[in-house]
Amino acid sequence: MDDGYLYRVPPQLAGRVEVGSLVRVPLGGRTVRGFVVESGGPPPATPGTLFPAVPLKELGAVLGERPVFTPAMLPALRGSARRYLSPLSVLLSRVAPPNLPRRVSPLALPSLPPATSPVPEASRAAAAGRFHPPVSMLAGRDWAHLIARAVTAPLRAERSALVIAPTAEEAAWLAHGLRRDLGRRVVEAAGDKAAAVTEAWSRSAGQVGLAVVGTMRAAWWPVRDLAMMVLVDEGRRGMKERRTPTVAVAGHARLRAREEGFSVVAAGRVPTLESIVAQEATVRVRGRLWPPVEMADRRREPPGGGVITERARIALRAAAGQGGPALVFCHRRGYSPAARCAACRSLRMCAQCGSRPDPGPRCPRCGAELGGCPSCGGRRFEPLGAGVGRVVEELSRKLDGGPGKVGEAASGRTVMVGTERDLPDLPPLRLVVVVDADGLVRRPDYRAGEEALALLARVAGRLGRESGRRMMVQTADPEHPVYRALQTGDPAGFLEGEAATRRNLGLPPAGEMILLEASGTDDLSPLEEVLAQVPASVAAHGPVEEGGRSRWLIQGPDLDPFRDRLRPALARVRDKGGRVRVDVDPRDI
Repeated sequence: MDDGYLYRVPPQLAGRVEVGSLVRVPLGGRTVRGFVVESGGPPPATPGTLFPAVPLKELGAVLGERPVFTPAMLPALRGSARRYLSPLSVLLSRVAPPNLPRRVSPLALPSLPPATSPVPEASRAAAAGRFHPPVSMLAGRDWAHLIARAVTAPLRAERSALVIAPTAEEAAWLAHGLRRDLGRRVVEAAGDKAAAVTEAWSRSAGQVGLAVVGTMRAAWWPVRDLAMMVLVDEGRRGMKERRTPTVAVAGHARLRAREEGFSVVAAGRVPTLESIVAQEATVRVRGRLWPPVEMADRRREPPGGGVITERARIALRAAAGQGGPALVFCHRRGYSPAARCAACRSLRMCAQCGSRPDPGPRCPRCGAELGGCPSCGGRRFEPLGAGVGRVVEELSRKLDGGPGKVGEAASGRTVMVGTERDLPDLPPLRLVVVVDADGLVRRPDYRAGEEALALLARVAGRLGRESGRRMMVQTADPEHPVYRALQTGDPAGFLEGEAATRRNLGLPPAGEMILLEASGTDDLSPLEEVLAQVPASVAAHGPVEEGGRSRWLIQGPDLDPFRDRLRPALARVRDKGGRVRVDVDPRDI
């Protein structure tokens, strides 16, 4: 019910109810929480209706000491509800704090000297309260200081800024860095304690001149006089909801910015394909985006050499002898490693689609039969990567003093073995060795190259600033465009080529995709009727039955007209007791 229900405001609540108020209302014999989306005046007359007039029920209570959203936020909330096929009420609940909102005493804020912004036009527009088109700020270091300089102008103009990071650890790190330049103006919204989050929400909603730093949930907040939103590594998986509705913070932030009139700045080492396809402006801060990267060609290694090349072992011995620290980077837990042919040492790839196959007779991306090596026909393959435990065991045997020098990332040893989740807590490194980059680059999904480049750039970013710091990437495919971009320190060429490929194939962000999963009911007729009548420009693949679920993949250049028919069908399936999962522009298919 996106249009909501009408209620009468009783005399004792007159003057307290406004758009954004959190209220308690009677509904179907229950008392539930609701959000006021419109207020004022008598209900509209309905002349000629066949039904007699029914007196309106009264609001029960107003909850909290302040509204949880502003009228200016409603268009963006409605727009995201439509794009992500969600009931509006679900998104309204994300705007509210964990506990009831309250009013807090204002902080005494320090004065700020002028600062030179790395994105001067966006900062000037933010200070003046004007919308500015999104801009990507590319930098290899000093992010907290650069962000502080970008938001200083709006803070000095008694407006506010919002900084969004992919994880709570990174948000806390950024907040700590921003305090060096902005002092008490920084409000940290990371963490999982409801009281602390509600305190940060209430302060950001009630006081101007603040820099609010948090995770994706803070992107929904009604920050008072919001002038600039900074998104750090906006293409990361932590910047998109996994649960339905699968909102991507980048899309919702840009929609809010257009409707509410503020600036969006995307900070990172690698711009997103979304920004490339949308032709958004890019500002590159002076300096390297990441330290030097070299390739360790696995095709020159004899079979049976283990997961660490001799060249990498020599570099690790040298780094350990100098006191390190060094990192051996493995894939996220759960990834299958790449493999190479034992005869010709070529990387094993699907001959039809070029992806890195998992062990098995068929390609997980296109379903083609794999057979032998496409280069020589060989039938024996060896893995090029391994999990953390196996790498620790091998290095402990092959490095001098290995058992005392090698350990997992949390051990703090001279040579650490870790995954992506360990990166935020690592100290500045002397050397990084990436065990199996091909397993990332050739992953069997359409975003593999883009995500691999961004991740490997982050890994390189953990190196210290001193001369001699380097990253070594083990690969059996050194001519891949991702590796060329890493070696040149310039992601633009690869991303422009990737964008052209996506346009040719109609894949996001050049086209749109929606993944649907339905279960819990045998009656999926409302959904099936809509999917049977898709427009000519839309392709609906499925259903595929798996594990008691029915799955469809919908693809087209513009799915907006189709969304308007699909949303009520999803609601009817849910009314029948069904469960529906909707993933808009899925990352894994």
